[in-house]
Amino acid sequence: MLDGLAQYQLEIALQYFVANAWLESANSILLGMGIVLLNAIAWTANLVALPGNWIMVLLLTCFVWFGPKEGRIAIGIGTLIAAIAIAILGELVEFAASALGAKRAGASRRSITYAVLGSFVGAFAGAVVGIPIPIVGPIIAAILFAGLGAMAGAIYGERSEGKEWKETWEIGQAAFWGRTFGTFGKISAGFAIVALTAISVIL
Repeated sequence: MLDGLAQYQLEIALQYFVANAWLESANSILLGMGIVLLNAIAWTANLVALPGNWIMVLLLTCFVWFGPKEGRIAIGIGTLIAAIAIAILGELVEFAASALGAKRAGASRRSITYAVLGSFVGAFAGAVVGIPIPIVGPIIAAILFAGLGAMAGAIYGERSEGKEWKETWEIGQAAFWGRTFGTFGKISAGFAIVALTAISVIL
């Protein structure tokens, strides 16, 4: 009788242990998927000229600080430092591309301001309208429309100051290429942060 009761209690304890281990594993998987999903959503902010990369860095900081300190989905400080470095690189690429754009072509401050506003509107419109290609369509459209918006803004700014079409067209082209390469660099950096997060959670 006692042996049977002890065996029954052992079976119950074993079942509890297995269930508890399964729940912890499931919770870990959901938590890991959650941080990757949140970073992916934050990454899309780059498509509309918002600081998506820094939002991802902030999310990772919170995860490192408040999240699990050990286990499969634990994200270490090394991953956070790498994400910060990638975000800074993205900003440098964007800054360098913009510096080689309208400003270097001789655009006025007014034109540069309109180019920034135009790129913001263009990026938002491109992300919303998109190109009918799954997944990559809105990304391509956001990059392209951001460049077109910057070009339109720069041309408008130069024309409002009475400059000739030839000069304004050259500045508009410079604004287009500068913004296009800058946006592409920033989006690529953001994608690298999402990939880094996913790899840190999976491995």
